[in-house]
Amino acid sequence: MKPSKDISRLIEIMAALRAPKTGCPWDIEQDFSTIAPYTIEEAYEVADAIARGDLDDLRDELGDLLLQVVYHAQMAEEAGEFAFGDVVQAITTKMIRRHPHVFGDEKARSAGMAKGMWEKIKSEEKAEKRSARLARGLDPEDNGKGFLDGIPLALPALTRALKLQEKAARVGFDWSEAAPILDKIEEEIGELREALAKGDTASIKDEFGDMLFAFVNLGRHLKVDSEAALSGTNEKFHSRFHYVEQAVEASGGTLEKATLDEMETLWQEAKSAK
Repeated sequence: MKPSKDISRLIEIMAALRAPKTGCPWDIEQDFSTIAPYTIEEAYEVADAIARGDLDDLRDELGDLLLQVVYHAQMAEEAGEFAFGDVVQAITTKMIRRHPHVFGDEKARSAGMAKGMWEKIKSEEKAEKRSARLARGLDPEDNGKGFLDGIPLALPALTRALKLQEKAARVGFDWSEAAPILDKIEEEIGELREALAKGDTASIKDEFGDMLFAFVNLGRHLKVDSEAALSGTNEKFHSRFHYVEQAVEASGGTLEKATLDEMETLWQEAKSAK
């Protein structure tokens, strides 16, 4: 087996890894649920390579992510459900259908993407998917029957909070402006203080979650992406703490032996330096 730029070689490799008698024992024992966490992890590593501007890593991480798609498709093929080619056909069909202004006939291309066309196309896709599931004897509502049930549970919590709020806002369940949300945040902080005073662990967790949810809502109204904002703050903290670390080591000390006052002084220096 030799490396190749042809996708069929990767599919062959995965099939060989999953072969019952001659494959890799670890790969053979995996299933959709055990591989799913790796799929999510690889997507994050792609995003990390992009954030760092490392195109060599991006190439490798995209390969790792592609492997995840091939892995799931191989397991589905073994179960007699679908193969990698079906995955490719499904996404190419979707992309062509959703861009009639690019791939349609001359009339569609000249008209451009008409207002409401995107939702109309997605509605048609949903109807087709529903019919296909019914034909297979499955529940037609694969993601649940509620208005918000189509939002994946596996999304990062901040991202899922944003999507839940955005979807609810489509039917008018939303604040009209940002100011009242600040009042809501203050209310949630007050409730968190009460839970802390009582020492109620379950309530503390619950009220803390409510507070975070309200902050995401505020960010949405301010046109600030909570995930991106927190990522920026994470990096700012990382940079400033590294400054503290370097300064402590330059003076012959260690972080473990430095006092909080010493580190706070250096922290303020780091803030002034940036």
